[in-house]
Amino acid sequence: MKKRNVFSSKSRDGWPDLREMEPYFLNPERQGRFERGSDGASLTIEGVNGTEHLSGKDRINVELLMWSDRHHGVMLIYSKVGGGYREVYTSEGNLIRLREYVLTRHGDEMPIGLYIPFHKAWEAVREFVETDGQLPRSIEWIANEDLPPNTFPQS
Repeated sequence: MKKRNVFSSKSRDGWPDLREMEPYFLNPERQGRFERGSDGASLTIEGVNGTEHLSGKDRINVELLMWSDRHHGVMLIYSKVGGGYREVYTSEGNLIRLREYVLTRHGDEMPIGLYIPFHKAWEAVREFVETDGQLPRSIEWIANEDLPPNTFPQS
């Protein structure tokens, strides 16, 4: 199983130490950007469940994507794909606000209703790391297939 991250504006093998990641979620000075103005980050595992020797659609990969916004918190997207899996879940915030958007630093519109408070996002990120990529149980998730059409306008 190979772990990778894009967290501090650079791609690295392995995952950052939890102590390195925590301030981006719990320190008000750092909330809303992961490093050098970036509002996105990711943690990836290639080859879970003993599939690291496989390639293509047979290898199971897991990813946790993060987008932060100083005013709305963090949106998390968890995916587990390959080997018969096609699971995609997004953090469930205030679903009444699904048709309100925040603009990311890359110009993408993201639904405010899927952002959760920083401290809750931190619980989920920490749990993801500690369980080697399991879907965190510390927050509510919504399956992307259950979201209304065009929830993500650029999709």
